[in-house]
Amino acid sequence: MKRNPKHFVMAALLAASLGPATASCRKTPAPGPATPSPGSVLYYRSPMDPSVHSATPAKDPMGMDFIPVYADDAAPPTTVSGRTALVLSPARRQVLGVQSIIVHRVPLRQVIRTVGQVTVDERRLHHIHVKYEGFVEHLHVDFIGKFVRRGEPLLSIYSPELVATQQEYLLAYRAQRRLRESGIASVAQGGVDLLEATRQRLLFWDIRQDDIAAIEKTGQVGRTLDLYSEISGYVVQKMAVHGMRVTPADTLFDIADLSELWVLADVYESDLGSVRLGMEAELSVPYLPGQKWRGPVTYIAPTVEDRTRTIKVRVEVANRGDELKPGMFADVLLESDKGHGLTVPDNAVIDAGPRRLVFLDREGGRLEPREVQTGARIGEGIEVVSGLAEGDRVVTSANFLLDSESTLKAAIASLAPEGRAASPAGAR
Repeated sequence: MKRNPKHFVMAALLAASLGPATASCRKTPAPGPATPSPGSVLYYRSPMDPSVHSATPAKDPMGMDFIPVYADDAAPPTTVSGRTALVLSPARRQVLGVQSIIVHRVPLRQVIRTVGQVTVDERRLHHIHVKYEGFVEHLHVDFIGKFVRRGEPLLSIYSPELVATQQEYLLAYRAQRRLRESGIASVAQGGVDLLEATRQRLLFWDIRQDDIAAIEKTGQVGRTLDLYSEISGYVVQKMAVHGMRVTPADTLFDIADLSELWVLADVYESDLGSVRLGMEAELSVPYLPGQKWRGPVTYIAPTVEDRTRTIKVRVEVANRGDELKPGMFADVLLESDKGHGLTVPDNAVIDAGPRRLVFLDREGGRLEPREVQTGARIGEGIEVVSGLAEGDRVVTSANFLLDSESTLKAAIASLAPEGRAASPAGAR
């Protein structure tokens, strides 16, 4: 009669569960506390039930050979939950390619490399307006990008209101000259006050002292007056055109002083702890290889960009020779000195979800998992805040294989009840 294979499985499970009560079975003591040499066989376990052990090679009720458990595979547990220590012979270490290094205390210098955009210093951007109504008669600056110096004329403007005020000033000027010879002090002072009031009105309209002096000297009213630049820089916007009517609400020119520029760099949230006000930044641009600019960090944005999850960091830099242009992209390097601390190579740390683990390389081939708390990334390594001490040796290769085997052995050990062992059927 042909037997169903399921019967064999059920028989094996039944024999394992009844092992201590079977007349032909004898108890095998659990592995003792003595530490065997790596590579030696500790005991044999059932392939169907890891909790069934035997001190000698044997077979289970289905005729399957018991699996030997070596000292390499039966290291004592550690304090890291879900993991157990491993003991590897030199031959197995060589096969797996296990390597390790000693942890040292080193200077912690974190380098952040990012990209920034060159922009105009907002404090050096000037809008040109008039404070009266008028008409543009002539443009001295007639295209965007032209460089103008402080005090250079931008345009000539005709304003009926300005012409009337000039006439009032001339009348006050002539009256003051006549009245100052009067023997009545109040009359002489009235002429002075009238002239000063008219002068102040012209000054408040940004009419220069030289233009007022020219009115006094010539005794004639100018039909147009020039509007002058208040700073030296480049015209970045020009709204004024010949013949247009202008009011105080109109912006005629935008002039930017590009001798000092801003570079707005994007820094990720994870690197923000290494950025501080006043730290030096180094900049470079692709079109000028080898040239470097340096400047301090003067501002860190209080908000995060929603789409990029970055924070704007402002670097102020001197624009020597006008080599940097607003709108350019620049490579930004921020270097932070964080004192001294312990670091391990990036590949030594195992990312285990909410935990970070490393394997310590102990004497006798023992590899012990250790939970650590990591800090910032330092070059090709990672700062270790806690969990390691100077002089510890950590594994730097084959960590994934070691972590998988450690997890598997810890899971198998958790399934085996203490003190349960059985001699397999068929042992004679």
